[in-house]
Amino acid sequence: MAESLICNNTQSRVSSVLNRDVKQFGKKFMFDSNEETCWNSDQGESQWVAFEFPQPVKVSELILQFQGGFSGKSCKLKGSAKEEDLEHILDFYPEDNNCLQISFHVVQYYSSAPYFFFFCLHL
Repeated sequence: MAESLICNNTQSRVSSVLNRDVKQFGKKFMFDSNEETCWNSDQGESQWVAFEFPQPVKVSELILQFQGGFSGKSCKLKGSAKEEDLEHILDFYPEDNNCLQISFHVVQYYSSAPYFFFFCLHL
């Protein structure tokens, strides 16, 4: 398994938080290493997560974990330099379960800092 690119200086944004209750369902719960917590979006067909990395990154795989019954049906990964338009990298289709999933392997996708990755989840 590859080393995580998420660090203390990685900026993240999400499309929504369930009932705007960030104390219980906010984005901080995506990376707290506690399987009892998670980010929970509001309802809607298209939800997203965006990351801005402070250093150059090399993406080799994406590992996701959804709550069973609440996974994205079709997902997209996009990326770009901060000031540029998002470039489509790939589509992926996660399974509807709560297991860790390696959604793709990329031979090597490099960026220069700052770089922005956008995950669009169609529920």
